[in-house]
Amino acid sequence: MDEKYPIGPFQHEGVITNEQVEKWIAQIEELPGLLRQAVGHLTDQQLDTPYRPGGWTVRQVVHHLADSHMNAFIRFKLAMTEERPLIKPYNEGAWARLSDSRLPVEPSLQLIEALHIRLVNVLRSLTHSDRKRVFVHPDSGEVSLGRNIGLYAWHGRHHLAHIKSAI
Repeated sequence: MDEKYPIGPFQHEGVITNEQVEKWIAQIEELPGLLRQAVGHLTDQQLDTPYRPGGWTVRQVVHHLADSHMNAFIRFKLAMTEERPLIKPYNEGAWARLSDSRLPVEPSLQLIEALHIRLVNVLRSLTHSDRKRVFVHPDSGEVSLGRNIGLYAWHGRHHLAHIKSAI
């Protein structure tokens, strides 16, 4: 197994179908429960175990998911309300070293649960035309909302696999 990409990197070529989007949204919707199942019973020692040598701890991964998915939610809403908004990237590694990354995971689990209720609601409201709307990432260029749905479905499963490999 590739420790950095246990489910492989995100890949999707071709047309993004309604069926594919529904599958991705379902994966986003189920993440909070799967995440709670994976970490809810872990000890502090287990939470503070890196998922790979030099990698983040399980605790940092949980907090990262909250940080990342909050940013994603904002990016979706920006792209829905503005034309080609330029989004601000953030230094994920630096965020993972801030003091809140050492907190218990419960606040981030609760945040992810609440956030995903809102995120899934917004994603399910997108029309086919809406999914073609884009935001501009300074490093990646234009990203369509349809592709971003897939990316965040993958992102949750990617980090869930990291957590499972650590435990």
